[in-house]
Amino acid sequence: MAARRLSSLLSLSSSSAAAATSLGSFGRFSSWGRGINSFSTSAAIDEPICPSIQIDHTQLLINGKFVDAASGKTFPTFDPRTGDVIAQVAEGDAEDVNLAVAAARKAFDEGPWPKMTAYERSRIMFRFADLLEKHTEEVAALETWDNGKTYEQATNTEIPMVVRMFRYYAGWADKIHGLTIPADGQHHVQTLHEPYGVTGLIIPWNFPLLLYSWKVGPALACGNTVVLKTAQQTPLSALYVSKLFHEAGLPPGVLNVVSGLGPTAGAALASHMDVNKLSFTGSTATGKIVLGLAAKSNLKPVTLELGGKSPFIVCEDADVDKAVELAHSALFFNQGQCCCAGSRTLVHESVYDEFVEKAKARALKRVVGDPFKKGIEQGPQIDNEQFQKILKYIRSGIESGATLESGGEQLGSKGYYIQPTVFSNVQVSVLALPLV
Repeated sequence: MAARRLSSLLSLSSSSAAAATSLGSFGRFSSWGRGINSFSTSAAIDEPICPSIQIDHTQLLINGKFVDAASGKTFPTFDPRTGDVIAQVAEGDAEDVNLAVAAARKAFDEGPWPKMTAYERSRIMFRFADLLEKHTEEVAALETWDNGKTYEQATNTEIPMVVRMFRYYAGWADKIHGLTIPADGQHHVQTLHEPYGVTGLIIPWNFPLLLYSWKVGPALACGNTVVLKTAQQTPLSALYVSKLFHEAGLPPGVLNVVSGLGPTAGAALASHMDVNKLSFTGSTATGKIVLGLAAKSNLKPVTLELGGKSPFIVCEDADVDKAVELAHSALFFNQGQCCCAGSRTLVHESVYDEFVEKAKARALKRVVGDPFKKGIEQGPQIDNEQFQKILKYIRSGIESGATLESGGEQLGSKGYYIQPTVFSNVQVSVLALPLV
């Protein structure tokens, strides 16, 4: 049996990932759909829960000390549940990046970190993992407050993953070695694995600490020093856990954290002549800029993790109930702010109608609300920029004639909450369905 326009079902993400195109929902357009019922979303209009954690670290971390930006500038970081300011954070720029790189260079060339045995480095990383585990609740609260992801997700899944990741890389520290290879005659070839030196790491806002662990963990395990640039939307958790790293015994200058904006602090780090290696996770467009700046400076090697579109394909012999739940999770996890979110669902003709109805029903049951509240499945989007981008894509779906099955409305009047939205009968030319 031929497939019926496998691209005709599109489940719109309720947000964009840092490394992906945004999809989401717009105001109520019930006349366009088959009938949109009420959502399990009453919690979102409740008074937001006040986190118990105190914000103590909003300065830059350079050479083991928290310091103001050289310019004295700050920028606000916002609570996505309300749009209110959580704190003013030091806004680093090129001058601060220079100071951070200089501290990292001195720590690498003259400090104890590269002179330590790999076993000693691993012990510091293990101690940090233990401290992080001890402070799971505080760290998770910061992630939820600054990012909008659910507290249950942060506490039960993400922070334990970060702890495990650092223990994993700590275990590798004394197991990184080269080879001795037989060659012709009385000769052999020896390979050595050596640290780059100063590494520049730029992380996104959708999984701040998880990406922190993916970049900082291997860099330190290999004996490098680090200058980390946080996302301007989510600077708080990296500053907090970096303080814990120093409590674990990390020498000054080994790990430096510069909060700031991409065009200033990010560009300065990417183009710095004394950075030996660069790693960036974010959008494809920004990744091109980062790669260009690295090439035009000292041609430093660059690792990029960029955006993508991930189709979710449902075949005719699929267990539809299971496929619906998997597709729902693949799309709406982390408010849809995931670079590998299943943002377009392609369904075989023979099970299409059944899948659409069940996908709609599941979206209507999704509980959206204050991410600190128990049982909430979906919090707010990260900020107004992403929120507005979602509205644009929803408008595109509506204007193209796609069928709005569920959602299509902001939840409440405060913050960046959006109802889980599902479109069917989507044409491949629709703006909300870019192909890569």
